[in-house]
Amino acid sequence: MSKYTIFILSLLFLVFQSCKPGQRMQSPTPEIGMYKVSILYPNGEGKTFDMDYYEKTHMPMVAGFIGKNLRFYEIDKGLSGRTPNDKVPFLAIGYFYIGDVAAYNKSIADNIDVILNDFKNYTNIQPVIQISEIKDVKPNVIKK
Repeated sequence: MSKYTIFILSLLFLVFQSCKPGQRMQSPTPEIGMYKVSILYPNGEGKTFDMDYYEKTHMPMVAGFIGKNLRFYEIDKGLSGRTPNDKVPFLAIGYFYIGDVAAYNKSIADNIDVILNDFKNYTNIQPVIQISEIKDVKPNVIKK
């Protein structure tokens, strides 16, 4: 065997060795006992929202402030109301899934000026914020 063949085989061995079961990335999933912070941006006359800035700059910045307490976050873009012809009630909704509410409140309080000053870069909406405890998570069990 040539040195090149041995090198390639060694490299392949290392790659396969590093792909152990259970190390695959899994989709984030809410869990019972986790907390969800919902940041709702109500629609209305003259309301504006820059989704691109929110996705690429604002939410990652705030996520960085939350740190290890943050399990994952989500961003929803409103499309319609109850029916396709109804106006969307919220232009956007952001969610932070966290493990500790007190730690979340501290991280936000420590950075509140930066967070509030960034609002002008993506919206003129005063968000509505709700912190909830996740009490139940169930998969869809209806089979057709």
